[in-house]
Order: sequence, then structure tokens, then C-alpha cells
Amino acid sequence: MTRADRKQEHIQYALSTGQERKAGFDDVAFVHQSLPNSIVEDVSLQSKIGELYWSSPIFINAMTGGGGEQTALLNERLSIIARETGAAMAVGSQMSAIKNPSERGTYEIVRKKNPKGTLLANLGSEATVQQANQAVEMIEADALQIHLNVIQELVMPEGDRDFRNAIDRIGLIADSLKVPVIVKETGFGISKEAAAEIAKTSVAAIDVGGFGGTNFSKIENQRRRRILHYFNNWGIPTAVSIVETTSSARPKPVLASGGIQNSLDMVKALGLGASAVGIAGYILKVLNESGLDKAIEEINELQNDLKFLLCALGCTSVSELQDKPMILSGEVYHWLKVRGLEPDRFSQR
Repeated sequence: MTRADRKQEHIQYALSTGQERKAGFDDVAFVHQSLPNSIVEDVSLQSKIGELYWSSPIFINAMTGGGGEQTALLNERLSIIARETGAAMAVGSQMSAIKNPSERGTYEIVRKKNPKGTLLANLGSEATVQQANQAVEMIEADALQIHLNVIQELVMPEGDRDFRNAIDRIGLIADSLKVPVIVKETGFGISKEAAAEIAKTSVAAIDVGGFGGTNFSKIENQRRRRILHYFNNWGIPTAVSIVETTSSARPKPVLASGGIQNSLDMVKALGLGASAVGIAGYILKVLNESGLDKAIEEINELQNDLKFLLCALGCTSVSELQDKPMILSGEVYHWLKVRGLEPDRFSQR
């Protein structure tokens, strides 16, 4: 099977496997503020991610590219959504276009359709500095995502089996590029130990890419003869991973993605310590089922919802959510407690 064929299969399986409520946000609640002393008009959604300023904390996370006409069309539509809503957007891994230049157009389309937008290039941790520069140049990117996907590679029939020295390559790329570098997981979460290692480099931000969203183990298992069931529920739930990562990565910004399905999930993620929230499977489903205009409308409505939620909590900015008391319960509370991350402190803010 070619890399392009695999890219197309990933999209099909992402839609068919769907998402479950396993990201942990149902175990998180804000303490209601009866006297918020706020007004919706004063709420700003602007977010600062390292050196980047985003008009909204919502960004469209990496999905695809390199799979021929089908992925080019999807990236075109996603870039239009980003342009019309002011959201930042990441493309999928560009290694396919680096190895096969005929696939460059499936990525270049995003800059053509969104010439003034914030775009993130994307490569795996196996990439070299030269390849990283190629990926950034390809879409005139404002930043580069380096994705970590050990479990996906292990389950993938033709995947990598050698994961040595990834942090050294990441550090070298972050030191060499002229744009910020963001390290992200792909659905299995980042622990406090991994976050501490990443934070030692000059990486600009960390995207936790937690468990609970698109499940690449399930996707790759559908492509295997012998199913590796034990990886299908493997990972750190997104709500937990936000706290794990912020506990070790501060002051580096932390981004949240993985199973974020509505505006309340977003506000909870921001309250737990994230600076922005990424959506992928959620918006892909809306786009596939209801079309381009509905997907644009959905993100605009999510942004309006965020303003209402911030107003209800007495916040005028996204960062102020991290001062509001929250109650953690269930598996999220238990996980953080046994990991020594003091979940009770959130209720005393």
C-alpha cells in the first residue's frame, strides 16, 4: 500500500471509528459564580502561544495531506474554514510530500486559500532539520508541529519500530528553525515526565494530544491481520494530560487536543491550564455530514459560546480561567491524586 492510499484510509477510518467520551472532561466542573461582575462585550478570546498571537484559542489540528486529490480537497475546505473563522490550522504530516514532491499541492493549497492565516506545518520526530525547513517552506508556515506517535507506529503494519534519540532531533530542529516548534502527541497523551524532557529544549509549546479523541490504535488495527487490542484503550486522558504537562512544562504554553467535542470541554481544558484547544475529528465529522458552510458556522458558534462561558465565570480573557475554582472528581481526580499532582488545589483557587 502506498503512503497516499494509507492517508486516505486514515480519513475513512477516523470517520467510521468516531469519538467516545473518554477524554476526562465529564469529571471536571467549574464552581458557579453568582456575581461574575462581567459583560460579554468585554470578553476577549485572543490567545498568546509563545511568540504567536491567535485571535481565538480554537485551532484546527492536524488531519491530512499527501493522499492525492481527496486529501487536497479536504485541506482546501479546512483552510477555508480557518480563514472564515480566524482559527489557526495545522496540516497533517508532510513527510509524504517531502518524499514524493507530486503531493506538495495537497498541502500548498492551505496557504493559497488562506494567505494571511496562521498555519502550522507538521512532521514526525524522525525528521531532520533539512526536512523541517522544507515543511515550513512548503506552506509558508508560522510554526512547525513535531508529532509523537509511538503507539500508532507500533500498531501500523508498516510503521516504525525504532524510537531512539527523538528528543535530540526535536531539540536540534527547535534550535535551528526560524519559526516556533510545537511538540504534540497524537491521541495518547503526554506525561509529566515526557513534558519535563521536552521543556528542557527550546520548543515553544506542547500539545498534549490526549486520549479520548480520534483513536489511531483502533484505526491502524482495522488495517492489521492480527489485532493489537491492548493498545485500543492505552493513553492518558486529555484532561489528565493537561495537568500532567503543565506541572512540568511551565512556563511553556500547553495546548489541549484529544476528544474536545463542545465549548464546555474547551473552557474546562483552558481552566485546567491550556492556552488553546485543538479540534480535528469533531470538525471533520461536521464537515463530512453537513458541509462547509455548517462547519464554518459551528466554529463561529463555538467562539460565541466561549464568550458566554467566560462571562458566566467572570472572566474577560482566556488566561483568567486558570484562576477560577474547579472541582475534579472520578477517574481524573484519582489519577492526579496518585500521581502526586494535588487535584484539591483546583478547588481552592
